Amino acid sequence: MDLKKIGKKQMRIFGFPINKTEIIGVVIAIVILLGNLFFLGTNLFYFIGGIAFVIGGFPFFLYLIFENNTLREKESMFLEFSRNLVENVRAGTPISKAIMNVRQKDFGPLNPHVVKLSNQISLGIPIQTAFETFARDLNSSTISRSITIISESQKAGGQIENILDSVVSSVSQIEKLRKERRSSIYNLVVQGYIIFLIFIVIILIMEFKILPIATGLSDSLGGSGSSDAIGSLGGALGGSGKIATPEQLTRPFLWFIVVQGFFTGLVIGKLSEGKIKAGLRHSFILVVLALLINTGSKVIVGGAFGGA
Repeated sequence: MDLKKIGKKQMRIFGFPINKTEIIGVVIAIVILLGNLFFLGTNLFYFIGGIAFVIGGFPFFLYLIFENNTLREKESMFLEFSRNLVENVRAGTPISKAIMNVRQKDFGPLNPHVVKLSNQISLGIPIQTAFETFARDLNSSTISRSITIISESQKAGGQIENILDSVVSSVSQIEKLRKERRSSIYNLVVQGYIIFLIFIVIILIMEFKILPIATGLSDSLGGSGSSDAIGSLGGALGGSGKIATPEQLTRPFLWFIVVQGFFTGLVIGKLSEGKIKAGLRHSFILVVLALLINTGSKVIVGGAFGGA
């Protein structure tokens, strides 16, 4: 996959880009799911469905990682961009001319935005309007706040060099705090993954050990009360009202751990980076683990209690 293409403007659905790579992944997933209908009613159906989910969602997962890393690099380079502006303005250069001067320097992924900002100013677009476009294109709350301060102070005609210096100090402090936060929260992220894996193991033990024993015990006892209760549960799970099989009882467990993995990932992202969107990649990993471990274990064990 060419990750550089992900950053280009393209059609988006729910904030995700839709380009050739994503379309191919989704089409392959749909083809696999359609072919998987031949395995309807077997545990292999869910396992292959999990593989289809991985194939269809993997390009979007890569996009989330790429977007997050690129945004971090842009925020880091914005700090360098601001420092260069401070140096030029302190030398007596107007801020508009200072922007034109620094456009030749290398700011990594920020280069296209700096060039666009410089071109807008050279075309006579008001600097405040150009700054607003610059902040909107970058889509970063930290950069947006800094740009708002710079543009407002430039419009008010204050000591722009002092304002720029304050902005540099503020952005530098924010970056330092973010790095400290990511470092301190790392153990909690690892613990979140470990706890979820333990949770999956507990579910598997219930599926393969506890429920078969419970249903077998009710059959051996022949108790009408327990049979009626299990039968009612089997009817609620889509059965015919007869005594529920272990497979019918454990079928909801798969969706239970999938939902648990999705929301656990969102919580991990919120704790580690302060953004729910950042948790989507953790959600993808946990959901994939839940799908493949749960369905794969059933296939390996032998069709979960003797097949469907």
